[in-house]
Amino acid sequence: MADTKREIERKYEGPPAGGDAPLPDLTDVPGVSGVIDKGVAELDATYYDTADQRLATASLTLRRRTGGDDAGWHLKLPVSEGVRDEIRAPLSDTVPEDLTALVRSRIREAELVPVVRLLSARDIRHLVDASGTLLAEVSVDRVRAERLSGGAGSAEWTEIEVELADDGDPAFLDKVEKKLRKAGIKRSASASKLAKALDDTAPRKPEKAEKAEKSGKAEKAGKPGKAGKAGTTGKVADVSKATTKAAKPEPPDSTPRTAGDHILTYARAQRDAIVELDPAVRRDVPDSVHRMRVATRRLRSTFRSYGKILDRTVTAPIGVELKWLAAELGVDRDQEVLTEHLTTALDDLPSDLVTGPVQARLSTWSGARRSGSRQHLIAVLDGKRYLDLLTTLDTLVAGPPLREAASKKPEKVIAKAVRKDFEKVADLVGEALELPPGSERDLAMHDARKKAKRTRYAAEAATPALGDPAADLVKSMKSLQTLLGDHQDSVMVRGALRELATEAHAAGENAFTYGVLYGRAEQRAAALEAELPGEWEAIEDKGAV
Repeated sequence: MADTKREIERKYEGPPAGGDAPLPDLTDVPGVSGVIDKGVAELDATYYDTADQRLATASLTLRRRTGGDDAGWHLKLPVSEGVRDEIRAPLSDTVPEDLTALVRSRIREAELVPVVRLLSARDIRHLVDASGTLLAEVSVDRVRAERLSGGAGSAEWTEIEVELADDGDPAFLDKVEKKLRKAGIKRSASASKLAKALDDTAPRKPEKAEKAEKSGKAEKAGKPGKAGKAGTTGKVADVSKATTKAAKPEPPDSTPRTAGDHILTYARAQRDAIVELDPAVRRDVPDSVHRMRVATRRLRSTFRSYGKILDRTVTAPIGVELKWLAAELGVDRDQEVLTEHLTTALDDLPSDLVTGPVQARLSTWSGARRSGSRQHLIAVLDGKRYLDLLTTLDTLVAGPPLREAASKKPEKVIAKAVRKDFEKVADLVGEALELPPGSERDLAMHDARKKAKRTRYAAEAATPALGDPAADLVKSMKSLQTLLGDHQDSVMVRGALRELATEAHAAGENAFTYGVLYGRAEQRAAALEAELPGEWEAIEDKGAV
């Protein structure tokens, strides 16, 4: 079974391989009382990737290493600059399935093959405080890299690593770096040994070809991107026919200028979020399922709101698949939220109002309604339908189906789309306010909530282009969404309480407590309905963008 270690480290350039790599006296670093020489470890690591280096492109590293005190398989996932989560698995001859699954959203169905072998002589020193507690490990690594695929080059270099001890204060690394800088030691230009190895061992192009390529890239970068008419930039394939080859992300050539540029930037960010959150969802990282679900909803809303920019005949089928994914991600989550509301409401009741085995009934009911499982979710993420969707999203952002309006200035096109969504929210809120309390009003408020969420996402996409007016609308829609969401929660809670009361009565139990909870939920709904006119009036006064 794989385990995880948070790794916080910094890398520095050493002298050329074969030369001396003197370190300054690190006992001068504030907080350091001793430097313990731990000797030299011989490390042998083979790095794996796809033939087109999809992991390296995403700053992920997967290796099999022997030597040292942590021999085994290591997958490193970037968290932030200088911070990575290292997922470890025991040594084996093939890549562990647990680790392969964690990079599935990147590699899809491609094969993982050895790409680079690194042989390192690691001279290790421990920095400790007065009590002997480890503060950081400093190592001087003399490295030899051998290319295993995509060429046959080799390279040698020396580098210095400073890795913070577990649960250490990251500010301590600043103190060490200050000492290293005074000694003339500077940060490494490469993010990792693998990145440097791939660069230093890559086959070199003929000088003329390299100059021509650089010239072409410079010329392309100097031209602002233009959005074409529908069909001129190529359409994505139907999801069911999508290939399983992952397209490499294509970042924009320049700062967004047109309406199409801005919407594609937002869409690309949601695609990236889905792919990047995949390992976290598989690892059951808190809030990761919710965040991936939100990304799918944002992307689907973008397709619906900006149909004048992205051809709906292409994006609509993709929206269907995004809706499916969001539903799969929410199989257990919605039930968990409902159970949390009911449990909290029960805990808030005075004990003399609780009659019968209410808590036990609630637990049994909740367990019976859980139709999903983590195994089901993982099966979804490993399934062809999901992987095809990711590939289709890659294709979409690489060759977007832009319509004529995409080439226009964002101030007009994007603002018009946001105002249109806002007007729909206004109509639905107005309809809800005109209805008497009851199921019809509940449904109208729920519809208004969904439209408010879509308008919020449309305004998020518009904010870089429209500035403060769009940002203010995001806040307004979020506030409205919260109020309407709380109301919908009360509707769901009342429905669940009716079901629980029926089951309790059939079992010969006292249903009094369920009635009390129902009454409280009803009062909460009435209070929220009373707040809605004032909330909406304040939003209308501000208006849309």
